[in-house]
Amino acid sequence: MLDNTLRSLGAAISELATRGGPSTVSLFLIDNGDMHERIVPPDAARVPPFVPELIQGQGNVGYGRGHNLAIERTTSRYHLILNPDIELDDDALSRALQFLDANEDIGLLTPYIRDEHGQQQFLCRRYPTVIDLFARGFLPASLRKLLTDRLNRYELRDAIDDTSVFWAPPIISGCFMLFRTDVLKKLGGFDPRYFIYFEDYDLSLRTHEIARVAYVPSVRVLHHGGDAARKGFAHIRMFMASAWKFFNRFGWKWL
Repeated sequence: MLDNTLRSLGAAISELATRGGPSTVSLFLIDNGDMHERIVPPDAARVPPFVPELIQGQGNVGYGRGHNLAIERTTSRYHLILNPDIELDDDALSRALQFLDANEDIGLLTPYIRDEHGQQQFLCRRYPTVIDLFARGFLPASLRKLLTDRLNRYELRDAIDDTSVFWAPPIISGCFMLFRTDVLKKLGGFDPRYFIYFEDYDLSLRTHEIARVAYVPSVRVLHHGGDAARKGFAHIRMFMASAWKFFNRFGWKWL
């Protein structure tokens, strides 16, 4: 899957170069694996257009802290936070940078995200309530149907479509976050207090304080991941721990 991510990223960079953009990029691969086991970068990371840097040896420091190791090093104009389960359309980066260049007040861009079946994933969010998170993550499908209208509103289905730019979605997914690097550095990257989950909620809300955020559906990617509740008890426990930190920081909203 990581190879597929890197190949699609390489194709998107090559397309960007044909339109006057950079022909190479700095690629940071963050290995949060065992401190004593070193991985070799996948083949797709060792060929143009990449200039790869493998960050490893720190052990599993968590999602946000891992990304922060790259954010501290970068000197770019733009910085893309990308999960290893994303595949970019060939024109995704050229369309994204075209939009950012035309709107200099935008600090963070999120794309149209689809699943393996071509269906839109509604990963932009309104501010969550405890009921929303519990229903979406842990209720069986038969019971979730009773809260369809509520969950659709939480997922911004009433406001977001596949054609129109949507300004200022409150929260966006960390699987693809394209930042102006100066904005990201001003924010200090991710809050390291979250080991995993809700660090993207936190960063999204803080971004609104200093820059505009936009959902741009002409930028398109495929996402294979998600669904923490089906990853086992350890992920459920980490999800709940991060939710506790998030609500304590930004305010509890139950209903």
